[in-house]
Amino acid sequence: MATFLYKLGKLAFRRRHFVALIWVALLSLAMVGAASAPTASSSSFSIPGTEAQKAFDLLEKRVPEASADGASARVVFKAPAGEKVTDPANKAEIVKTVGALKSGSDQVARADDPFRAKTVSKDGSTAYASVSYKVTAMELTDEDRDALEKTTDKARASGLTVEVGGDALQAMPETGSTEIIGIAIAAVVLVITFGSLIAAGLPLLTALIGVGIGVSSITALADALDLGTTTSTLAMMIGLAVGIDYALFIVSRFRGELAEGRDREEAAGRAVGTAGSAVVFAGLTVVIALVGLAVVNIPMLTKMGFAAAGTVVIAVLIALTLIPALLGYAGRLVLPMGEKSRLFGGGKKPAGADADAERPGAAKPNMGTRWARFVVRRPIAVLLVGVVGLGAAALPVSQLELGLPDDGAQPTSTTQRKAYDLVSDGFGPGFNGPLMVVGDLKGADDPKAAAKEITKTISGLDDVLTVAPPMIDKAGDTAIISVVPSSKPSGVETEDLVHSIRDTGARITGDTGAEIMVTGTTAMNIDVSQKLNDALLPYLALVVGLAFLLLIVVFRSVLVPLKAALGFLLSVLAALGAVVAVFQWGWFGSLFGVEQTGPIMSMMPIFMVGVVFGLAMDYEVFLVTRMREAYVHGERPGQAVVTGFRHGARVVSAAAVIMIAVFAGFIGSSEQMVKMIGFGLAIAVFFDAFVVRMALVPAVLALLGGKAWWLPKWLDRALPNVDVEGEGLRTAAERDADPDADRDLVRV
Repeated sequence: MATFLYKLGKLAFRRRHFVALIWVALLSLAMVGAASAPTASSSSFSIPGTEAQKAFDLLEKRVPEASADGASARVVFKAPAGEKVTDPANKAEIVKTVGALKSGSDQVARADDPFRAKTVSKDGSTAYASVSYKVTAMELTDEDRDALEKTTDKARASGLTVEVGGDALQAMPETGSTEIIGIAIAAVVLVITFGSLIAAGLPLLTALIGVGIGVSSITALADALDLGTTTSTLAMMIGLAVGIDYALFIVSRFRGELAEGRDREEAAGRAVGTAGSAVVFAGLTVVIALVGLAVVNIPMLTKMGFAAAGTVVIAVLIALTLIPALLGYAGRLVLPMGEKSRLFGGGKKPAGADADAERPGAAKPNMGTRWARFVVRRPIAVLLVGVVGLGAAALPVSQLELGLPDDGAQPTSTTQRKAYDLVSDGFGPGFNGPLMVVGDLKGADDPKAAAKEITKTISGLDDVLTVAPPMIDKAGDTAIISVVPSSKPSGVETEDLVHSIRDTGARITGDTGAEIMVTGTTAMNIDVSQKLNDALLPYLALVVGLAFLLLIVVFRSVLVPLKAALGFLLSVLAALGAVVAVFQWGWFGSLFGVEQTGPIMSMMPIFMVGVVFGLAMDYEVFLVTRMREAYVHGERPGQAVVTGFRHGARVVSAAAVIMIAVFAGFIGSSEQMVKMIGFGLAIAVFFDAFVVRMALVPAVLALLGGKAWWLPKWLDRALPNVDVEGEGLRTAAERDADPDADRDLVRV
């Protein structure tokens, strides 16, 4: 592995014009494809194997006109104080507005008059009109949305309060200025780390190129592959973070090789051969975690995982090829700015200084060295403090409530949230998420009587506010019954009601021969949460198991990968605890722009397990491979830990700060789901990098000593030798007549 990458790095350095041209061409091709691609025609959400999906599929087949696939809007009207919507002037304005909604766009399939549909509150203060579209929300044009907004604006001019809910106004989530701030922080950290603007600019440039190719490709394929808007946001989030980190490690190693006196081409080859090997395996762990999301069997989540994994692959390829090519252009400009840049991590070595910081007259030990020595001297104390701290942060997980966000989780300033609140106040919270009960009447002797029996049975259940009369299709084999719960869509009571209706299904079938299924957005959300919960343990076993085997190959140890996996579990539980505290309990909510607390997004646990595990293994690979490198070159186990920190702690810390800054940038998103993901990933990286990898890992290795690198002989013989430490480069260098082949380990 190291020898192959060494040759690849030297080739990219020599053929830098050709390599740079290829990547520029790929970026241009992807951007042209994105610009010329049609707008994504749909963003369908399906959950195969669930009752809600079966009911939806049955409606698609038998009653296509009742399909919920099209976009919808709920226009809510509230009369001025002291008036009612049924007053002649207000009623006339509402009827006029409904007519304008019908004629405002060719895509409107139906707009219901609230006075005919009886969607007027009992006190007469509020009414709503349901608008259905012929196409999905993704297919609606800006003109369609503008027509909806202009019509409601005219109604507001009459004195009515008018707000719009539903997905018709759904648009790309806005991330805000904080995303740019995150990238700016990354740039500052790179400048401080490298002490060179050129060296700091390379990781940013290559990361942006990789993200540009990845996101543009996703946009170009969005229509063909039915990719949602969140897919590109996730790919951008992860692509930026790993792209900067991978480039950072290779540039750092290149500078270290130059400091050892090697020429630029040889330094580029060795940097890719050593740090590049770690990049490959770190990237593999991220890809395994993201692709593994397919086991959940939710197409949307699978596509998100594959798209983000593709962006990670691009980041790895760029780090292995474009970085050495650009280093060929930059040359020694990537070195620090001389003695005056000591503040920024640069500075020339004092006269008489040696590459080994331990020798007399050497440079003062850096912070990583001092910290590692402290941990090696007091491993038990550090281990206890770290584990207890993470355990305390993880305590809120015991109160975790899962659900999927609805309009009630939108910021209070949005019209969707205002419409949600108006409906809750005027009709009851359950009207924001009615259940759709589908009755398959084919097996019933008397379909109409069976439909009435279903309605009667459901009406007697707890938490049912109203049950609409059954709507039977022309063929007489399918009934649709709308059930309004007393509780809000994301409430536990509503979930219990869905299960109660389903539990009565067997009895209804036995009495009438009819089968019932519950669907609709609320039921879909409940089924998604259940499916994700059921898949969490198998997914965790698959991803951690595969990565464990991969790390055994990398580290040629059993205990080091085991320690890495256990440390990850601690950090992800602590991060989930922080998410619960902020988004469910509201702690420091105002600081992160959380306007509405509620259940945690149901895909958050499994999503964090996947993404955070991959990212956590990045730091494990980069940091511990330097320790392994020192150990196989003859250092004592404790000293190898210190050496690994001296070489890698500064760069790993910088990489973690950059990743945290990039993820935290998405906390400013207007989309609650994106905000939650950004916060969760940022806090998880903080816990994993600075508590687990920087404290628990050296403490455990110090306690284990030489046993940490134990591997059964039979397994040692069976495993392939991937040479992450770069031992093979000594022979390759000798063949190239490199006089520095036997130099000591480099210091970056």
